[in-house]
Amino acid sequence: MDEKREDGFDSTDLRILRELMRDGRASDVALGERVNLSSTATARRRKMLEDRGIIRGYSASLDLAQLGFAITVIVSIELNSQAEQVLNEFETAVERCPSMSFCSFVSGDTDFIMIVHVRSFDDYDRVYRSELSTLPNVAKIRSSFVMRSVSQREVAPTVLSVER
Repeated sequence: MDEKREDGFDSTDLRILRELMRDGRASDVALGERVNLSSTATARRRKMLEDRGIIRGYSASLDLAQLGFAITVIVSIELNSQAEQVLNEFETAVERCPSMSFCSFVSGDTDFIMIVHVRSFDDYDRVYRSELSTLPNVAKIRSSFVMRSVSQREVAPTVLSVER
């Protein structure tokens, strides 16, 4: 039997998570073969990971360039205040930005980092004017255009390592 770590997971749980990150559509039979468990035990562990909220869902990984969204923009946004009401107003408004795929409150010289996917520079100009510049309490917007994607992971390999 695997020894549980302090976070409650054992090495089999972590192997299941690694395999599901590689192939979220894997059946319990196939997944069990990869992690050396019966399909019943695999299904039980997968359900436990889902019930605990560790596995939040399953989705398809899309090639945005093939869908016409050739440009990824990393947008840094500074607000004119960090008062709770100002932060809440901004966060509520940013949820309504249809071009935004990621937004987080961060530490450092900026308040929020956002990722936007657009079809062209003209499209970004439209997004900038109609979405970003209309957000409440914004003092400064800085845009960085991704030139080339080098690597992208959902989780760093060390997160699911057994030796933590």
